[in-house]
Amino acid sequence: MIDIRNIAIIAHVDHGKTTLVDKMIHASRLFKEHEVSGELILDNNDLERERGITILAKNVAIQYKGIKINIIDTPGHADFGGEVERVLNMADGVLLLVDAFEGPMPQTRFVLQKALEMGKKPIVVINKVDKPNCNPDWAHEQVFDLMFSLDATEEQLDFPVVFGSAKQGWMSHDWKNPSEDITVLLDDIVKYIPEPLVSAGTPQLLVTSLDYSNYTGRIAVGRLSRGKLQTGQAVSLMKKDGKVQKHRIKQIFVFDGLGKKEVPEVDAGDICAVVGVEGFEIGDTIADYENPEALTPISIDEPTMSMLFTINDSPFFGQEGKFVTSRHVRERLEKELEKNLAMRMEETNSADSFMVFGRGVLHLSILIETMRREGYELQIGQPRVIVKEIDGVKHEPVEELTIDVPETTSGKCIELVTRRKGVMKSMEPKSDRFLLRFDIPSRGIIGLRSNILTATQGEAIMTHRFSGYEPWKGDLPGRQNGSLIVMETGTAIAYSLDNLQDRGTFFVDPGEEVYEGQVIGENNRPGDLVINVTKTKKLTNMRASGSDDKASLPPPRRHSLEEALEYIQEDEYVEVTPKNIRLRKVYLKDFERKKAQKDLALA
Repeated sequence: MIDIRNIAIIAHVDHGKTTLVDKMIHASRLFKEHEVSGELILDNNDLERERGITILAKNVAIQYKGIKINIIDTPGHADFGGEVERVLNMADGVLLLVDAFEGPMPQTRFVLQKALEMGKKPIVVINKVDKPNCNPDWAHEQVFDLMFSLDATEEQLDFPVVFGSAKQGWMSHDWKNPSEDITVLLDDIVKYIPEPLVSAGTPQLLVTSLDYSNYTGRIAVGRLSRGKLQTGQAVSLMKKDGKVQKHRIKQIFVFDGLGKKEVPEVDAGDICAVVGVEGFEIGDTIADYENPEALTPISIDEPTMSMLFTINDSPFFGQEGKFVTSRHVRERLEKELEKNLAMRMEETNSADSFMVFGRGVLHLSILIETMRREGYELQIGQPRVIVKEIDGVKHEPVEELTIDVPETTSGKCIELVTRRKGVMKSMEPKSDRFLLRFDIPSRGIIGLRSNILTATQGEAIMTHRFSGYEPWKGDLPGRQNGSLIVMETGTAIAYSLDNLQDRGTFFVDPGEEVYEGQVIGENNRPGDLVINVTKTKKLTNMRASGSDDKASLPPPRRHSLEEALEYIQEDEYVEVTPKNIRLRKVYLKDFERKKAQKDLALA
């Protein structure tokens, strides 16, 4: 038996999680002395690095003083709630990483609460004590208060604290006395995190996550809680619905450093990846061949939102992307379904369109952004929530929404949320800020983030998590203002844009190519307006053509992908290409739009 510690890391975006794991790997001498490792080795996905969120929980393993430490990364964002629970299932303790200046953040609250409920032992790391104006002792008190408010046990409240700077590569029990390295933290993990509880008997492994290989397909990942597994062993796969399938293990891998290494067998307590067990789902149990016993299954977050994915058929189709056909899009979505557990896909009555279901705008926008970077072109319809009929009554998904906001702008936030049928649950003062909690329909969250950020000058921190289905809450106020629509394809001219300034806010710069039916601005009034932005000024003998460019225009409003998806109306698409995000009407020609409206009125 090898001596093992399984620990999950909980941290807010930017609090230094990835840097810390980097340093732990360095400390375990994983890299040979002559090898130089780049920074941020955990977030190997560009998108994750940019957004500062860890999307897929990854495993890293280090050896320290003859003990194997499995470090399990947790998603920092509440949209990935289902992932959190599963990941914590594999750990025996948690490392809560907190910024010495900011203290614990609302985003970590949910993950920490889950960890405490599941009885995990916490170690607190107060990071970035090298920052000017930081207050490590205050941050320590804040963590204690937070754990107390989350009903931590006496034992959990008696948590060890380590202070330090992951960036500078040191940890110490006293922040005023820096050490040379981070061994203090590694020693504390070995000392305070319990060894995995293993019981005697036949093998049991709960499949808690999955890996994917182009060669072997889906690979089951989980912690072996009992017994032993060997290559070539016959096992039973116990499905959540009670069915039992027989399989044979082809390969076993354990985590080693940043990668995996193949082993002939694995003992209880270790986290491993099993190849050869086909057709498994998260929550199934790999058990003994003769006398299989199932573990308690775990649930996955249900999708709460759908979006239409369709091929790009705009006039600018195929100018930037290399994957543009429906076959390309379908194959890519099917590949995603293999490893993205909370995603579903359904065919539509068109061969070019697919309905994709996920856990909110963020969850799906990450997939779209990934595809865009891979060279895909596609169009996305307005996000819609998934409605269920329960006992003959229409139900909709409801989320628990938390907003951390400056005191001065809290009133505006409350107003914005209640307008969207949000119900306030609590309001906690936190120095000069408030922590507001609401229950709100999922559809009320679409487009809320940008409104909240505008109302608070970008100061608010908003997180939400699916809590369940409740009876339909009635109609919500939508976007009041109409769209400014391009009349004819061509180049946007500064003179025309300048003349139309009083009509609304523009999303394009002069000199940009635009097409008929493209949405290039927001009307100041309700209702859509078709405008001619490609019209040049008639020249007179008094003025040269170049004076046209002198028009002083305000900078256009640019949407991120997430903002664009939240902004569009139901008769609009977001066109996504490797270099551009454009908004457009589903029907590009004005007469087509009028006909569609008429048909809708008659229906």
